[in-house]
Amino acid sequence: MFPRHLPLASGLALGLASGLAHADLSLTPVGTVRFGDAASLFDQSAAEIVAFDARTNRVYVVNGSTDGIDVIDAADPSNPVALDSVDLSEFGNPNSIAVHPRLDEIAVAIGNNDKSKRGVVVFLDSSLAIKDVVEVGYLPDMLTYDSTGRRLVVANEAEPTDDYSVDPEGSVSIIESTGRSGRHRVTEITFGSLTDEDVARVRISGPEGTTIAQDLEPEYIAIDDQDRFAYVTCQENNAILTIDLNRKQIDGIFGLGFKDHSALGNALDASDKDDMIRLANWPVKGLYMPDGIATYSAGRKGLFGRIGRETYLVTANEGDAREWGDYLDESRVKDLDLDPSAFPLGDLLKENEAIGRLNVITTQGDVDGDGDYDELYSFGARSFSIFSTDGELVFDSGDMIERYIADHFPDDFNADHGESGSFDNRSDNKGPEPETVEIGTIGEKTYAFVGLERISGVMVFDITDPHQVSIVTYAHNRDFSVEFDEENLDNVAAAGDLGPEGIEFVPADESASGKPLLVVGNEVSGTTTIYEISLP
Repeated sequence: MFPRHLPLASGLALGLASGLAHADLSLTPVGTVRFGDAASLFDQSAAEIVAFDARTNRVYVVNGSTDGIDVIDAADPSNPVALDSVDLSEFGNPNSIAVHPRLDEIAVAIGNNDKSKRGVVVFLDSSLAIKDVVEVGYLPDMLTYDSTGRRLVVANEAEPTDDYSVDPEGSVSIIESTGRSGRHRVTEITFGSLTDEDVARVRISGPEGTTIAQDLEPEYIAIDDQDRFAYVTCQENNAILTIDLNRKQIDGIFGLGFKDHSALGNALDASDKDDMIRLANWPVKGLYMPDGIATYSAGRKGLFGRIGRETYLVTANEGDAREWGDYLDESRVKDLDLDPSAFPLGDLLKENEAIGRLNVITTQGDVDGDGDYDELYSFGARSFSIFSTDGELVFDSGDMIERYIADHFPDDFNADHGESGSFDNRSDNKGPEPETVEIGTIGEKTYAFVGLERISGVMVFDITDPHQVSIVTYAHNRDFSVEFDEENLDNVAAAGDLGPEGIEFVPADESASGKPLLVVGNEVSGTTTIYEISLP
């Protein structure tokens, strides 16, 4: 038998100990707001994406349970106040929000309740009055301003309808202000011109007859610090699109490949039925499939030291299956036919205590086309990564996240956000599930704040040097001792934050307290929590 909690491998343990011993940052939750009753808001997406307005010290929160936007007064971060709400249900379901960095403008991406119809971006002022409504692509899922606020870029995910009878084409919209009139013009970038050669390394996996433009599903956007390029994750496609914002056209698309879970440093716990922590190497390849993405610049290494600065892409590698109507692209390993030459120990691998319970991708892995699987690919990489802008992997956290949780929170390892007492529950399905990432610069250092959806915490990494990354700290505002599940929500409020979905970093010079903050929207608990970032 394996012990319930395995110690870290010696080399990694040394790296973690070194990073934590020199930790120069800590996160402390100082204030939380929930708009409504905890039980009625549970798992209703009542706090998803957050946006902070430094001019007014307000936090704007996407509330999927009301199809509206909630407003929080954060003038005192330790005592945030529920201030107001605006109902946007006449337009559909809000998905994302952004605040113009200079003008009195708030932009909300809203998907039509009918997925076969286009969505809109609604522009409001700080009084929550609607200034303009602009039609964009199908199911606008995320939007962000460039640094000047001159352009707003929208990822139109264009998911199919629930029965897969309609599958709209994905796209990216660029919205520009036409002046003081408050009106806007839209340029939509579509993908119909992309060829099979263009997407040779991209996962195109819809049902037969699906076009490239239909299959690509833009998810999240980050813009470089020169406002020249937007980098758009296509999660299900395991790819990143590059959009030239000046020319308003596709500059390229690259697939992200996979990580080898049989390699040292890439272990994972693959079973939720062994009642133990067992981080091990298995013959599985994990597609990165990032959800959140952010950009930052850092010194580039040259032959004689650092030369210039380079833009890097930081991704939270969540992974996501497709399940629409009768179409499903995932299966447990134990339900697949494994090629005996590729997996001579296939029967043992199919045991629940091995990788039999692990959910893997069914649309790839049959290399020779004979109906059985020669390779196994899992959803997500249980990590965060740093890529160059041309798709080269610069850093991946490997199994650092799972090992850190195993070492510091063994009783709640790979727990779920939907119930207490869920130790090991998510090991068969994406583990801690890195959902989103936010970049913050404090002093001379740059940090990545990675939201872990299932255990419901935020892990912080020092990424100042993308080639020398270290864990700094981890924090959550969750009480694992509180008993609850979806059938027993009487005391779920006491459980704290569940399911971080959106994160925003607030630098010290924009914070009312004079200290840097982290604002986190938690979609399962419906809470928005402000963390104070402390330095020694």
